[in-house]
Amino acid sequence: MPADLTWSSIEDIGIMLSEKFPDLDPLTVRFTDLHRYVMELPGFSDDPKKSNESKLEAIQMAWYEEYKDNHGG
Repeated sequence: MPADLTWSSIEDIGIMLSEKFPDLDPLTVRFTDLHRYVMELPGFSDDPKKSNESKLEAIQMAWYEEYKDNHGG
């Protein structure tokens, strides 16, 4: 994992969210909550205002791929 996570660290964030919330289906998470979850990750250091819907969606999909892998999907 990179020392400093940014909104562009899509795959790393997806993995970290999957580890932090192993039983939470990412597709049920609202973007407002997802934004907060990302901001709370250790090592995340990017500007909260640099987030946008497409970045959040990409993070959600990366997290979902990890979720599926971990739940036999």
